[in-house]
Amino acid sequence: MDSPEIRALEAHRTTVAADEAPFVNRRDPARRLGPDGRPAVSRRAPIWADVPDEKWNDWRWQLSHRVNDLAEIEQILNLTDEEREGLSAPDKFRVDITPYFISLIDPDDPDDPIRRQVIPLGRELRAFTGMMEDSLAEDRHSPVPGLVHRYPDRVLMLVTTQCASYCRYCTRSRIVGDPSQNFNRREHEAQLDYIRRTPQIRDVLVSGGDGLTLAPKLLESVIRGLREIPHVEIIRIGSRVPVFLPQRIDDELCDMLQRYHPIWLNIHVNHPNEVTPELARACDRLTRAGIPLGNQSVLLAGVNDCVHIQRELVQKLVEIRVRPYYIYQCDLVEGAGHFRTPVGKGLEIIEGLRGHTSGYAVPTYVVDAPGGGGKIPVMPNYLISYSDHKVVLRNYEGFITTYEEPLEYTPHDRSTCRYCQNPRPEPGQEGITGLLDGRRMWIEPAGFEQLHARGNVETHRLQDPHKWVPYGVGAIEGRSAPPLEALGSGEASEAEEPVGAGPGGAGTGQPPRRYGPGEEPRPPEGAPTATANHELL
Repeated sequence: MDSPEIRALEAHRTTVAADEAPFVNRRDPARRLGPDGRPAVSRRAPIWADVPDEKWNDWRWQLSHRVNDLAEIEQILNLTDEEREGLSAPDKFRVDITPYFISLIDPDDPDDPIRRQVIPLGRELRAFTGMMEDSLAEDRHSPVPGLVHRYPDRVLMLVTTQCASYCRYCTRSRIVGDPSQNFNRREHEAQLDYIRRTPQIRDVLVSGGDGLTLAPKLLESVIRGLREIPHVEIIRIGSRVPVFLPQRIDDELCDMLQRYHPIWLNIHVNHPNEVTPELARACDRLTRAGIPLGNQSVLLAGVNDCVHIQRELVQKLVEIRVRPYYIYQCDLVEGAGHFRTPVGKGLEIIEGLRGHTSGYAVPTYVVDAPGGGGKIPVMPNYLISYSDHKVVLRNYEGFITTYEEPLEYTPHDRSTCRYCQNPRPEPGQEGITGLLDGRRMWIEPAGFEQLHARGNVETHRLQDPHKWVPYGVGAIEGRSAPPLEALGSGEASEAEEPVGAGPGGAGTGQPPRRYGPGEEPRPPEGAPTATANHELL
């Protein structure tokens, strides 16, 4: 190709490139735009309508304008009598809510799921069976103030007792929110010194309170102190700041954190309504700084005790690049009685998630064992006994503990839940209800005519029922099958016999016996089944 041809080709490429519109990723929640063409924003309560955007998006302004008393909150929400009772109680757990987060609440809905998490009710003060001040026995596992060493190779470092807002079911309500019990630099140094002198510690979880509420220089001094310890491999941060106060996740914070990798961060989202454009952008900044994100939620009656809500939640989290990590059973702490659900509710939710969404979107369901046994997955080998009022669990050390079930639990009302009434469709899975209620044992593959429409004239292998009807479970739906042959003790299945053995086959003059779908005899006791080495044959 000579020089004029090359120049002509390059000119053509330039013209084509200029004509092509730049790609806009409309699927990325962090790039979502509002009606005005600017980055999408959440609702703002009318009381702050005149606040300039520069102030509203300043995390320091948000912290300094938190609402916390009856008169202030009543200007924003139409309160119920029980909420007024809870807000008026002299010995209530601390209330503080950022303007951003309280604006997400429907002011006229007393059952709003965000409202239930941060607005106290009069029933908070009621005692319940199994209630404890320090249900996880953290103080008993604390070698120095603010440091919890429960597991062999990792510790929990409580760097503050302050949060951006306060959850009504808080595990550490015995100290959190109390300024007189806060931790200072001297106590941070004592915690760091213990970690330096304990070489088996390789993983440190920074929590509180919420470490991301610390002044930037103080937070960096803690993170740097940990990173200077040679045997500390991983630093984790547990924070609800991205949810309560996404404005805090700015470039300055992300630039600081990425200097001290490897760092992981778990956020705390309980309901899809909390997954806002602001949270999406905060998570985007963190992930671009190389920080892997997980989510730890708590199973809460009246908030998220619904498989449809949970599925919407985990799928929204994955969309903003947050891996659902844990779903916790609510702890036996003061103020949490009305949030508690039976353990069976959590099992029901996990059962409803598996197979209906991606495996990495299914969290692990755990009970933080009362008495200090640590996090115990609710699954075989760990679940010893389950009665109508008590669950018996075993932790990794063989420690046996019990979790008292709530005596009162109002089941989730499916008739009023918009998620239950309008579940996310599962195209191609219309037959799933038949599987769940026992009316069907499989769903027949369909839709293969599309293959022929694309020019494929061969029959797809799944159209042959021999390929997909399970062995030994009966006939294809709508077709009768003869009863299975009874096999005597030690008698081999004809399906397992070599050709020529049994009725039909080589050496008999008879054709080999062929079984229809679902007609195959079951193998005798002790004979190999359809799996070997945990692999499907």
